Amino acid sequence: MAHFRSMGNVPPKRHTQHRDERGELYSEELMGEEGFSSDSSLLYHRNIPSAIADARVWDLGDMSTVPNHPLLPRHLRLHDLFVASRGQDGGPVLEQGVDVVTGRRLVLGNGDVRLLYVVADTPSPWYRNAIGDECVYVERGGARVETVFGAFEVGRGDYLIIPRATTHRWLPRVAGQEGYVEPLRAYCIEANSHIGPPKRYLSKFGQLLEHAPYCERDLRGPDGPLLAEDVGADREESTEVYIKHRGGGERSTGGLVGTVYTYPYHPLDVVGWDGCLYPYAFNIADFEPITGRVHQPPPVHQVFEAWNFVVCNFVPRKVDYHPLAIPVPYYHSNVDSDEIMFYVDGDYEARKGSGIGRGSISVHPGGHAHGPQPGASEASIGVEYFDETAVMVDTFRPLELGEAGRAVDDGRYAGSWGRGLAAGPEEDRPGGDEVFTTS
Repeated sequence: MAHFRSMGNVPPKRHTQHRDERGELYSEELMGEEGFSSDSSLLYHRNIPSAIADARVWDLGDMSTVPNHPLLPRHLRLHDLFVASRGQDGGPVLEQGVDVVTGRRLVLGNGDVRLLYVVADTPSPWYRNAIGDECVYVERGGARVETVFGAFEVGRGDYLIIPRATTHRWLPRVAGQEGYVEPLRAYCIEANSHIGPPKRYLSKFGQLLEHAPYCERDLRGPDGPLLAEDVGADREESTEVYIKHRGGGERSTGGLVGTVYTYPYHPLDVVGWDGCLYPYAFNIADFEPITGRVHQPPPVHQVFEAWNFVVCNFVPRKVDYHPLAIPVPYYHSNVDSDEIMFYVDGDYEARKGSGIGRGSISVHPGGHAHGPQPGASEASIGVEYFDETAVMVDTFRPLELGEAGRAVDDGRYAGSWGRGLAAGPEEDRPGGDEVFTTS
């Protein structure tokens, strides 16, 4: 982020002596992007941040991917993941003992980004991603997220941007706790780069401009500083930190490996920090939609960007108001992109009759012209308002299917534009619907 923050106990001059009440020096750590040529922060530790007592392998699980071949648009039902059984009413009974870090499952991925999903009810271990920034969207539920910069309370509709190498943990709200409404569902966007606001929204000095759909007032920084004793822990407590990082060899899955460090102290030891690099939260309800007389292209919905992908969100909004407008999108070929839409809330007009609903992902790959389902364009004429919420990731390199995506592919969506092949809810599908497979 462009704007500077200072929190806790920092010296008046950088890279100078800074001592505790006993006269001992704090350890100054520069956390910076792109070497020493981009945003950074200085953190002041009670301990030496390089000190580790042990290291072991962390098995990341199945991070394998397979090509989307033959090339097909797909419907992935994320709400079918993490279901242990069905209750007497047919409703899902969710798996227990799942945390946001070690429990997330790979839906789609390529060399630039991984899209993962998790339904969690258990505190995560301490963790940092040493590959790139994370953008975690809270679909449902809530959590406390504790980081070395401070803490966040996040809930439905929040994005949390976590810079690369930020040590943190997730503490989901569970039944019986104050503020609990429903289980925590998180959509995790793991970049191999940094994530930030689109450059066209920023001044040459990094301030969000007047035409941007959100501004600095909408961003929430961490509440801190946060020390071990603030969370009821012993500052000298030996602590494990899980690290996801680049690697190769037989232990590598998709070029990713994991290591668990044991530190001889608790990681919450930062007495103060300042700079322009830190985690922040943004709620999708604070995104101000850009609309027009005729249908506006997806870039007006953009909220973040990274290397070779962008993040957009579609929010409730007034729609096209030209007297001859067709409010749903025109058919389009994203010749340079795979378009991944995660449907969060509302009634998505363009996808009526496709079987897509809350918790669905549509995969529209580059090379396939996509657009409204049959009849949706005519039905949308005269509609003045769309009540829908969705998070879209557009990638500039093809995505492959992860194990979770393969597990919940409905196999029918590709035929939903054809006459007589509407892929509606299973109980509504006519007999003999064609099923598409990757084999």
